[in-house]
Amino acid sequence: MARLVVLGGGVAGHTTATFAAKWLGSQHEVVVVTPNAKWNWIPSNIWVGVGQMTKEEVTFDLAPVYAKAGITYHQAKAVSLNPEGSESSDKPFVTIEYTSADKAGQSETIEYDYIVNATGPKLNFGATPGLGEGSELGEHTVSVCTADHAVHASEKLQEAIEKMKGGTRQKFLVGTGHGMCTCQGAAFEYIFNIEHELRKAGVRDMADIKWISNESFLGDFGMGGLHMKVGGYVVSSKLFAESLFAERDVDWLIGAHTSKVENGKIEYELLDGSTGEEEFDFAMLIPPFAGVGLKAYNKAGEDITDTVFAPNGFMKVDANYSAGAYENWKASDWPRTYQNPTYSNMFAAGIAFAPPHIISKPMSSPNGTPINPTPPRTGMPSGIIGKAVAHSVCDLIKKGDNAHLHEASMAEMGAACVASAGKGVFDGTAAAMTVYPVVPDFEKYPGTGRDTDYTFGEIGLAGHWIKHILHYLFIYKAKLSPGWTLIPE
Repeated sequence: MARLVVLGGGVAGHTTATFAAKWLGSQHEVVVVTPNAKWNWIPSNIWVGVGQMTKEEVTFDLAPVYAKAGITYHQAKAVSLNPEGSESSDKPFVTIEYTSADKAGQSETIEYDYIVNATGPKLNFGATPGLGEGSELGEHTVSVCTADHAVHASEKLQEAIEKMKGGTRQKFLVGTGHGMCTCQGAAFEYIFNIEHELRKAGVRDMADIKWISNESFLGDFGMGGLHMKVGGYVVSSKLFAESLFAERDVDWLIGAHTSKVENGKIEYELLDGSTGEEEFDFAMLIPPFAGVGLKAYNKAGEDITDTVFAPNGFMKVDANYSAGAYENWKASDWPRTYQNPTYSNMFAAGIAFAPPHIISKPMSSPNGTPINPTPPRTGMPSGIIGKAVAHSVCDLIKKGDNAHLHEASMAEMGAACVASAGKGVFDGTAAAMTVYPVVPDFEKYPGTGRDTDYTFGEIGLAGHWIKHILHYLFIYKAKLSPGWTLIPE
Protein backbone atom coordinates (compact mmCIF):
# COMPACT_ATOMS: atom_id res chain seq x y z
CA MET A 1 0.00 0.00 0.00
CA ALA A 2 1.36 3.41 -1.00
CA ARG A 3 0.62 6.57 0.96
CA LEU A 4 0.09 9.97 -0.62
CA VAL A 5 0.15 12.94 1.76
CA VAL A 6 -1.42 16.18 0.57
CA LEU A 7 -0.52 19.30 2.52
CA GLY A 8 -3.37 21.80 2.31
CA GLY A 9 -7.11 21.55 1.81
CA GLY A 10 -7.79 24.56 -0.43
CA VAL A 11 -8.72 24.43 -4.10
CA ALA A 12 -5.46 22.76 -5.22
CA GLY A 13 -5.07 20.39 -2.26
CA HIS A 14 -8.74 19.40 -2.11
CA THR A 15 -8.77 18.71 -5.85
CA THR A 16 -5.57 16.64 -5.66
CA ALA A 17 -6.71 14.59 -2.68
CA THR A 18 -10.27 13.87 -3.79
CA PHE A 19 -9.34 12.80 -7.32
CA ALA A 20 -6.41 10.72 -6.04
CA ALA A 21 -8.66 8.97 -3.52
CA LYS A 22 -11.18 8.18 -6.25
CA TRP A 23 -8.58 6.88 -8.70
CA LEU A 24 -6.50 4.92 -6.17
CA GLY A 25 -9.39 3.36 -4.27
CA SER A 26 -8.95 1.52 -0.99
CA GLN A 27 -5.75 -0.21 -2.10
CA HIS A 28 -3.74 2.89 -1.23
CA GLU A 29 -4.01 5.67 1.38
CA VAL A 30 -4.56 9.38 0.78
CA VAL A 31 -3.87 11.68 3.75
CA VAL A 32 -4.78 15.37 3.95
CA VAL A 33 -3.06 17.68 6.43
CA THR A 34 -4.67 21.10 6.68
CA PRO A 35 -4.97 23.51 9.63
CA ASN A 36 -8.55 24.36 8.73
CA ALA A 37 -11.66 22.55 9.89
CA LYS A 38 -13.70 24.07 7.07
CA TRP A 39 -13.37 24.40 3.31
CA ASN A 40 -13.87 27.94 2.02
CA TRP A 41 -14.90 28.93 -1.50
CA ILE A 42 -12.71 32.04 -1.37
CA PRO A 43 -14.04 33.82 -4.50
CA SER A 44 -17.37 34.37 -2.72
CA ASN A 45 -15.75 35.97 0.33
CA ILE A 46 -16.20 39.32 -1.41
CA TRP A 47 -19.97 38.86 -1.10
CA VAL A 48 -19.62 37.99 2.58
CA GLY A 49 -17.56 41.16 2.91
CA VAL A 50 -20.50 43.33 1.81
CA GLY A 51 -23.17 41.43 3.73
CA GLN A 52 -24.66 39.67 0.70
CA MET A 53 -23.71 36.17 1.86
CA THR A 54 -23.09 34.58 5.23
CA LYS A 55 -19.97 32.74 6.32
CA GLU A 56 -22.01 29.52 6.38
CA GLU A 57 -22.85 29.93 2.69
CA VAL A 58 -19.19 29.92 1.64
CA THR A 59 -17.81 27.20 3.95
CA PHE A 60 -18.50 23.60 4.97
CA ASP A 61 -16.94 21.05 7.37
CA LEU A 62 -14.13 19.00 5.83
CA ALA A 63 -14.20 15.99 8.18
CA PRO A 64 -17.43 14.35 6.89
CA VAL A 65 -16.44 14.90 3.25
CA TYR A 66 -13.04 13.27 3.74
CA ALA A 67 -14.61 10.45 5.74
CA LYS A 68 -16.99 9.78 2.83
CA ALA A 69 -14.07 9.76 0.38
CA GLY A 70 -11.97 7.42 2.54
CA ILE A 71 -9.32 10.10 3.06
CA THR A 72 -7.36 10.24 6.33
CA TYR A 73 -7.71 13.79 7.65
CA HIS A 74 -5.48 15.58 10.13
CA GLN A 75 -6.47 19.10 11.20
CA ALA A 76 -2.90 20.27 11.52
CA LYS A 77 -0.25 22.40 9.89
CA ALA A 78 2.85 20.99 8.26
CA VAL A 79 6.04 22.18 9.95
CA SER A 80 8.91 20.45 8.16
CA LEU A 81 9.83 17.88 5.53
CA ASN A 82 12.43 15.13 5.75
CA PRO A 83 12.49 13.87 2.14
CA GLU A 84 15.41 11.49 2.83
CA GLY A 85 14.07 10.15 6.10
CA SER A 86 16.26 10.19 9.18
CA GLU A 87 19.45 8.52 10.38
CA SER A 88 17.33 5.65 11.70
CA SER A 89 15.01 5.21 8.70
CA ASP A 90 15.09 5.74 4.92
CA LYS A 91 11.37 6.49 4.82
CA PRO A 92 10.60 10.16 4.09
CA PHE A 93 8.27 11.91 6.49
CA VAL A 94 6.54 15.19 7.27
CA THR A 95 6.27 16.67 10.76
CA ILE A 96 2.90 18.21 11.58
CA GLU A 97 1.47 20.22 14.46
CA TYR A 98 -2.21 19.85 15.29
CA THR A 99 -4.54 22.87 15.29
CA SER A 100 -7.73 21.06 16.33
CA ALA A 101 -9.06 21.92 19.78
CA ASP A 102 -8.56 18.41 21.19
CA LYS A 103 -4.91 18.05 20.10
CA ALA A 104 -3.74 21.67 19.64
CA GLY A 105 0.03 22.02 19.76
CA GLN A 106 0.78 18.28 19.63
CA SER A 107 3.35 17.18 17.05
CA GLU A 108 3.47 14.01 14.99
CA THR A 109 5.40 12.62 12.04
CA ILE A 110 3.71 11.03 9.02
CA GLU A 111 5.70 8.85 6.63
CA TYR A 112 4.86 9.07 2.95
CA ASP A 113 5.63 7.57 -0.44
CA TYR A 114 4.51 10.69 -2.30
CA ILE A 115 3.76 14.17 -1.05
CA VAL A 116 2.01 17.15 -2.64
CA ASN A 117 2.60 20.61 -1.22
CA ALA A 118 -0.66 22.53 -1.72
CA THR A 119 -0.35 24.68 1.39
CA GLY A 120 -1.40 27.86 -0.39
CA PRO A 121 -0.06 31.20 0.79
CA LYS A 122 0.91 32.74 4.05
CA LEU A 123 -1.03 36.01 4.21
CA ASN A 124 2.03 38.15 4.81
CA PHE A 125 0.38 41.15 6.50
CA GLY A 126 3.59 41.74 8.45
CA ALA A 127 5.46 42.72 5.27
CA THR A 128 3.91 46.20 5.52
CA PRO A 129 4.32 48.01 8.85
CA GLY A 130 0.89 48.57 10.37
CA LEU A 131 -0.97 46.24 8.01
CA GLY A 132 -0.60 43.40 10.51
CA GLU A 133 1.80 41.13 12.36
CA GLY A 134 3.05 38.01 10.59
CA SER A 135 -0.01 36.37 9.05
CA GLU A 136 -2.43 38.23 11.33
CA LEU A 137 -4.52 41.17 10.11
CA GLY A 138 -3.91 44.45 11.92
CA GLU A 139 -6.47 46.79 13.47
CA HIS A 140 -6.39 49.59 10.88
CA THR A 141 -7.78 47.81 7.80
CA VAL A 142 -10.10 44.96 6.85
CA SER A 143 -9.59 41.93 4.60
CA VAL A 144 -11.62 39.45 2.54
CA CYS A 145 -8.88 36.80 2.36
CA THR A 146 -10.69 34.44 4.77
CA ALA A 147 -14.36 33.96 5.62
CA ASP A 148 -13.81 35.35 9.14
CA HIS A 149 -12.01 38.38 7.71
CA ALA A 150 -14.92 38.96 5.35
CA VAL A 151 -17.47 38.86 8.19
CA HIS A 152 -15.43 41.50 10.02
CA ALA A 153 -15.21 43.59 6.82
CA SER A 154 -18.98 43.48 6.41
CA GLU A 155 -19.49 44.71 9.96
CA LYS A 156 -17.11 47.64 9.40
CA LEU A 157 -18.80 48.46 6.09
CA GLN A 158 -22.20 48.62 7.77
CA GLU A 159 -20.76 50.97 10.39
CA ALA A 160 -19.49 53.25 7.63
CA ILE A 161 -22.88 53.19 5.90
CA GLU A 162 -24.60 54.18 9.14
CA LYS A 163 -22.19 57.10 9.52
CA MET A 164 -23.03 58.28 6.01
CA LYS A 165 -26.72 58.00 6.71
CA GLY A 166 -26.05 60.21 9.72
CA GLY A 167 -24.43 62.84 7.50
CA THR A 168 -20.73 61.98 7.90
CA ARG A 169 -18.80 61.64 4.64
CA GLN A 170 -16.59 58.54 4.37
CA LYS A 171 -13.52 57.76 2.31
CA PHE A 172 -12.99 54.19 1.09
CA LEU A 173 -9.56 52.93 0.03
CA VAL A 174 -9.31 49.46 -1.56
CA GLY A 175 -6.45 47.68 -3.33
CA THR A 176 -3.02 46.26 -2.57
CA GLY A 177 -1.12 46.75 0.67
CA HIS A 178 2.41 46.22 -0.67
CA GLY A 179 4.43 46.67 -3.84
CA MET A 180 4.71 42.91 -4.41
CA CYS A 181 1.07 41.88 -3.98
CA THR A 182 -0.96 39.56 -6.15
CA CYS A 183 -4.75 39.02 -6.19
CA GLN A 184 -5.62 42.44 -7.59
CA GLY A 185 -8.76 40.72 -8.93
CA ALA A 186 -10.19 40.16 -5.45
CA ALA A 187 -9.68 43.80 -4.52
CA PHE A 188 -11.12 44.84 -7.91
CA GLU A 189 -14.29 42.86 -7.17
CA TYR A 190 -14.54 44.19 -3.64
CA ILE A 191 -14.25 47.88 -4.53
CA PHE A 192 -17.08 47.63 -7.05
CA ASN A 193 -19.23 45.57 -4.70
CA ILE A 194 -18.79 48.30 -2.09
CA GLU A 195 -19.76 50.93 -4.67
CA HIS A 196 -22.83 48.88 -5.61
CA GLU A 197 -23.91 48.48 -1.97
CA LEU A 198 -23.48 52.20 -1.28
CA ARG A 199 -25.78 53.01 -4.19
CA LYS A 200 -28.34 50.50 -2.93
CA ALA A 201 -28.15 52.08 0.53
CA GLY A 202 -28.71 55.54 -0.95
CA VAL A 203 -25.42 56.95 0.36
CA ARG A 204 -23.18 56.87 -2.72
CA ASP A 205 -23.10 60.68 -2.81
CA MET A 206 -21.57 60.66 0.70
CA ALA A 207 -18.64 58.44 -0.29
CA ASP A 208 -15.25 58.97 -1.90
CA ILE A 209 -13.91 55.69 -3.28
CA LYS A 210 -10.29 55.22 -4.34
CA TRP A 211 -8.32 52.31 -5.78
CA ILE A 212 -4.63 51.88 -4.90
CA SER A 213 -2.58 49.25 -6.67
CA ASN A 214 0.95 48.13 -7.47
CA GLU A 215 -0.07 47.66 -11.12
CA SER A 216 1.72 49.96 -13.57
CA PHE A 217 -1.59 50.36 -15.40
CA LEU A 218 -5.21 49.59 -14.63
CA GLY A 219 -6.17 46.12 -15.83
CA ASP A 220 -2.73 44.53 -15.43
CA PHE A 221 -4.09 42.01 -12.87
CA GLY A 222 -0.67 40.43 -12.48
CA MET A 223 -0.89 39.03 -16.02
CA GLY A 224 0.72 41.95 -17.83
CA GLY A 225 -2.75 42.97 -18.94
CA LEU A 226 -4.44 41.41 -21.95
CA HIS A 227 -6.19 42.16 -25.21
CA MET A 228 -9.62 40.63 -25.53
CA LYS A 229 -12.62 40.66 -27.79
CA VAL A 230 -15.48 42.77 -26.46
CA GLY A 231 -18.54 43.18 -28.65
CA GLY A 232 -16.60 41.99 -31.68
CA TYR A 233 -13.72 44.43 -31.18
CA VAL A 234 -10.30 43.72 -29.67
CA VAL A 235 -9.69 46.04 -26.73
CA SER A 236 -7.08 46.19 -23.98
CA SER A 237 -7.88 45.33 -20.38
CA LYS A 238 -6.52 48.81 -19.58
CA LEU A 239 -9.31 50.46 -21.57
CA PHE A 240 -11.83 47.95 -20.18
CA ALA A 241 -10.84 48.70 -16.57
CA GLU A 242 -10.50 52.46 -16.98
CA SER A 243 -13.98 52.62 -18.52
CA LEU A 244 -15.48 50.78 -15.56
CA PHE A 245 -13.67 52.96 -13.01
CA ALA A 246 -14.81 56.13 -14.80
CA GLU A 247 -18.39 54.88 -15.14
CA ARG A 248 -18.62 54.14 -11.40
CA ASP A 249 -16.77 57.36 -10.42
CA VAL A 250 -13.95 55.48 -8.70
CA ASP A 251 -10.60 57.29 -8.55
CA TRP A 252 -7.32 55.40 -8.84
CA LEU A 253 -3.68 55.53 -7.77
CA ILE A 254 -1.47 53.02 -9.55
CA GLY A 255 2.19 52.02 -9.51
CA ALA A 256 2.00 52.35 -5.73
CA HIS A 257 3.80 50.52 -2.94
CA THR A 258 1.98 50.89 0.37
CA SER A 259 4.91 51.34 2.73
CA LYS A 260 3.12 52.01 6.05
CA VAL A 261 -0.38 51.80 7.49
CA GLU A 262 -1.62 53.83 10.42
CA ASN A 263 -5.03 54.57 11.87
CA GLY A 264 -6.90 56.27 9.03
CA LYS A 265 -3.81 56.85 6.89
CA ILE A 266 -1.31 55.09 4.65
CA GLU A 267 2.06 56.13 3.30
CA TYR A 268 3.05 55.09 -0.22
CA GLU A 269 5.86 55.26 -2.76
CA LEU A 270 5.22 55.53 -6.50
CA LEU A 271 7.15 54.15 -9.46
CA ASP A 272 8.62 57.59 -10.10
CA GLY A 273 10.16 57.55 -6.61
CA SER A 274 7.82 60.16 -5.14
CA THR A 275 6.04 59.50 -1.85
CA GLY A 276 2.70 60.54 -0.43
CA GLU A 277 -0.06 59.86 2.03
CA GLU A 278 -3.67 58.82 1.60
CA GLU A 279 -6.32 59.11 4.30
CA PHE A 280 -9.25 56.74 4.72
CA ASP A 281 -12.18 55.90 6.95
CA PHE A 282 -12.48 52.33 5.60
CA ALA A 283 -9.67 50.40 3.91
CA MET A 284 -9.33 46.89 2.50
CA LEU A 285 -5.77 46.22 1.40
CA ILE A 286 -4.71 42.80 0.09
CA PRO A 287 -1.47 41.57 1.75
CA PRO A 288 1.44 40.07 -0.20
CA PHE A 289 1.69 36.28 -0.29
CA ALA A 290 4.59 34.14 0.86
CA GLY A 291 5.17 30.44 1.38
CA VAL A 292 3.88 29.10 4.69
CA GLY A 293 7.39 28.65 6.06
CA LEU A 294 7.99 24.90 5.72
CA LYS A 295 11.51 23.79 6.58
CA ALA A 296 13.35 20.85 5.02
CA TYR A 297 16.09 18.60 6.42
CA ASN A 298 18.28 15.87 4.92
CA LYS A 299 18.96 12.44 6.36
CA ALA A 300 21.61 13.82 8.71
CA GLY A 301 19.22 16.47 10.00
CA GLU A 302 20.95 19.33 8.17
CA ASP A 303 18.82 22.22 6.89
CA ILE A 304 18.15 21.93 3.13
CA THR A 305 15.28 24.42 3.00
CA ASP A 306 17.10 26.47 0.34
CA THR A 307 17.38 23.36 -1.85
CA VAL A 308 13.67 22.54 -1.75
CA PHE A 309 12.15 26.02 -1.51
CA ALA A 310 12.71 29.37 -3.21
CA PRO A 311 13.57 32.39 -1.01
CA ASN A 312 9.88 33.38 -0.91
CA GLY A 313 9.02 30.03 0.72
CA PHE A 314 7.31 28.46 -2.31
CA MET A 315 8.43 25.00 -3.43
CA LYS A 316 10.76 24.63 -6.40
CA VAL A 317 9.35 22.61 -9.28
CA ASP A 318 10.29 21.89 -12.92
CA ALA A 319 10.56 25.55 -13.90
CA ASN A 320 13.47 27.51 -15.36
CA TYR A 321 14.62 29.61 -12.41
CA SER A 322 17.70 30.89 -14.24
CA ALA A 323 15.98 32.79 -17.06
CA GLY A 324 17.67 35.99 -15.96
CA ALA A 325 16.61 39.35 -17.37
CA TYR A 326 13.09 40.14 -18.55
CA GLU A 327 14.24 40.10 -22.18
CA ASN A 328 15.14 36.41 -21.81
CA TRP A 329 11.82 35.28 -20.37
CA LYS A 330 9.86 32.69 -22.31
CA ALA A 331 6.59 30.87 -21.84
CA SER A 332 8.62 27.64 -21.70
CA ASP A 333 10.18 28.81 -18.41
CA TRP A 334 6.95 27.86 -16.65
CA PRO A 335 6.57 24.43 -15.03
CA ARG A 336 4.70 21.60 -16.71
CA THR A 337 4.58 18.71 -14.20
CA TYR A 338 5.17 20.54 -10.85
CA GLN A 339 7.59 17.83 -9.73
CA ASN A 340 10.40 18.90 -7.42
CA PRO A 341 13.72 18.65 -9.30
CA THR A 342 15.61 17.19 -6.31
CA TYR A 343 13.07 14.72 -4.93
CA SER A 344 10.94 13.01 -7.56
CA ASN A 345 8.22 11.94 -5.08
CA MET A 346 7.46 15.57 -4.17
CA PHE A 347 5.12 17.86 -6.10
CA ALA A 348 3.60 21.30 -5.53
CA ALA A 349 0.23 22.60 -6.70
CA GLY A 350 -1.61 25.91 -6.72
CA ILE A 351 -0.05 28.90 -5.01
CA ALA A 352 2.51 26.65 -3.25
CA PHE A 353 4.74 26.24 -6.31
CA ALA A 354 7.45 28.79 -6.95
CA PRO A 355 6.92 30.56 -10.27
CA PRO A 356 10.06 31.11 -12.39
CA HIS A 357 9.40 34.86 -12.56
CA ILE A 358 6.53 37.31 -12.61
CA ILE A 359 4.25 37.68 -15.65
CA SER A 360 3.95 41.46 -15.67
CA LYS A 361 6.95 43.51 -16.73
CA PRO A 362 9.20 43.99 -13.68
CA MET A 363 9.15 47.54 -12.34
CA SER A 364 10.90 49.36 -9.53
CA SER A 365 11.19 52.92 -8.30
CA PRO A 366 14.46 54.91 -8.60
CA ASN A 367 14.93 54.02 -4.92
CA GLY A 368 15.10 50.33 -5.86
CA THR A 369 11.70 49.43 -4.43
CA PRO A 370 10.05 46.65 -6.51
CA ILE A 371 6.51 47.72 -7.45
CA ASN A 372 4.87 45.09 -9.62
CA PRO A 373 2.21 42.40 -9.27
CA THR A 374 3.29 38.84 -8.62
CA PRO A 375 1.68 36.03 -10.66
CA PRO A 376 -1.89 34.93 -9.85
CA ARG A 377 -2.15 31.14 -9.36
CA THR A 378 -5.56 30.92 -7.70
CA GLY A 379 -8.94 29.57 -8.76
CA MET A 380 -9.15 27.68 -12.03
CA PRO A 381 -5.37 27.21 -12.56
CA SER A 382 -5.05 25.79 -9.02
CA GLY A 383 -7.74 23.22 -9.73
CA ILE A 384 -6.31 22.24 -13.11
CA ILE A 385 -2.80 21.87 -11.68
CA GLY A 386 -4.11 19.90 -8.67
CA LYS A 387 -5.91 17.44 -10.93
CA ALA A 388 -2.86 16.99 -13.19
CA VAL A 389 -0.63 16.33 -10.17
CA ALA A 390 -3.16 13.79 -8.84
CA HIS A 391 -3.04 12.04 -12.24
CA SER A 392 0.75 11.92 -12.13
CA VAL A 393 1.00 10.55 -8.60
CA CYS A 394 -1.65 7.92 -9.24
CA ASP A 395 0.16 6.74 -12.38
CA LEU A 396 3.49 6.62 -10.53
CA ILE A 397 1.89 4.48 -7.81
CA LYS A 398 0.13 2.15 -10.24
CA LYS A 399 2.65 1.96 -13.10
CA GLY A 400 5.98 2.62 -11.41
CA ASP A 401 8.66 5.28 -11.48
CA ASN A 402 8.76 5.48 -15.29
CA ALA A 403 5.11 6.46 -15.63
CA HIS A 404 4.36 9.46 -17.83
CA LEU A 405 3.74 12.64 -15.85
CA HIS A 406 0.70 14.72 -16.72
CA GLU A 407 1.26 18.33 -17.73
CA ALA A 408 -0.58 21.56 -17.00
CA SER A 409 1.59 24.50 -18.01
CA MET A 410 0.05 27.90 -17.30
CA ALA A 411 1.60 28.96 -20.61
CA GLU A 412 -0.65 26.45 -22.40
CA MET A 413 -3.66 26.77 -20.13
CA GLY A 414 -6.79 28.81 -20.63
CA ALA A 415 -8.67 30.22 -17.65
CA ALA A 416 -12.07 31.77 -17.12
CA CYS A 417 -12.58 34.57 -14.61
CA VAL A 418 -15.86 36.08 -13.50
CA ALA A 419 -15.25 39.29 -11.55
CA SER A 420 -18.26 40.56 -9.66
CA ALA A 421 -19.01 44.28 -9.84
CA GLY A 422 -22.09 44.14 -7.61
CA LYS A 423 -24.52 41.46 -6.44
CA GLY A 424 -28.23 41.61 -7.25
CA VAL A 425 -30.92 39.50 -8.90
CA PHE A 426 -31.81 42.22 -11.42
CA ASP A 427 -29.11 44.87 -10.95
CA GLY A 428 -26.00 42.75 -10.38
CA THR A 429 -23.08 42.95 -12.80
CA ALA A 430 -19.92 40.97 -13.40
CA ALA A 431 -17.10 40.97 -15.92
CA ALA A 432 -16.85 37.51 -17.44
CA MET A 433 -13.49 36.93 -19.13
CA THR A 434 -11.55 34.06 -20.63
CA VAL A 435 -7.79 34.21 -21.10
CA TYR A 436 -5.72 31.88 -23.30
CA PRO A 437 -3.05 31.23 -22.29
CA VAL A 438 -2.69 32.56 -18.74
CA VAL A 439 1.04 33.16 -19.18
CA PRO A 440 1.51 35.02 -22.47
CA ASP A 441 3.50 33.30 -25.20
CA PHE A 442 4.91 36.04 -27.44
CA GLU A 443 6.67 33.54 -29.69
CA LYS A 444 3.43 31.75 -30.54
CA TYR A 445 1.20 34.84 -30.43
CA PRO A 446 3.31 37.84 -31.49
CA GLY A 447 2.15 41.22 -30.24
CA THR A 448 -0.44 40.31 -27.61
CA GLY A 449 1.01 37.01 -26.35
CA ARG A 450 -2.45 35.46 -26.36
CA ASP A 451 -4.97 34.03 -28.81
CA THR A 452 -7.64 36.73 -29.18
CA ASP A 453 -10.09 34.14 -30.55
CA TYR A 454 -10.12 32.60 -27.07
CA THR A 455 -9.50 35.73 -24.99
CA PHE A 456 -12.70 37.71 -24.64
CA GLY A 457 -14.88 39.46 -22.10
CA GLU A 458 -18.28 40.99 -21.46
CA ILE A 459 -19.76 42.82 -18.48
CA GLY A 460 -23.37 42.77 -17.40
CA LEU A 461 -26.14 40.97 -15.52
CA ALA A 462 -25.47 37.67 -17.32
CA GLY A 463 -21.94 37.64 -15.88
CA HIS A 464 -23.35 38.07 -12.38
CA TRP A 465 -25.66 35.10 -12.82
CA ILE A 466 -22.77 32.99 -14.11
CA LYS A 467 -20.75 33.82 -10.98
CA HIS A 468 -23.75 33.14 -8.75
CA ILE A 469 -24.33 29.73 -10.36
CA LEU A 470 -20.63 28.86 -10.20
CA HIS A 471 -20.65 29.53 -6.45
CA TYR A 472 -23.17 26.75 -5.86
CA LEU A 473 -21.69 24.49 -8.54
CA PHE A 474 -18.18 24.50 -7.05
CA ILE A 475 -19.38 23.99 -3.48
CA TYR A 476 -21.47 21.07 -4.77
CA LYS A 477 -18.34 19.68 -6.45
CA ALA A 478 -16.14 20.21 -3.39
CA LYS A 479 -18.62 18.32 -1.21
CA LEU A 480 -18.21 15.34 -3.59
CA SER A 481 -21.93 15.32 -4.33
CA PRO A 482 -23.24 12.91 -7.02
CA GLY A 483 -21.64 13.62 -10.40
CA TRP A 484 -18.92 15.87 -8.91
CA THR A 485 -16.22 14.54 -11.25
CA LEU A 486 -18.19 15.79 -14.27
CA ILE A 487 -17.89 19.43 -13.17
CA PRO A 488 -14.75 20.98 -14.69
CA GLU A 489 -12.11 22.72 -12.60
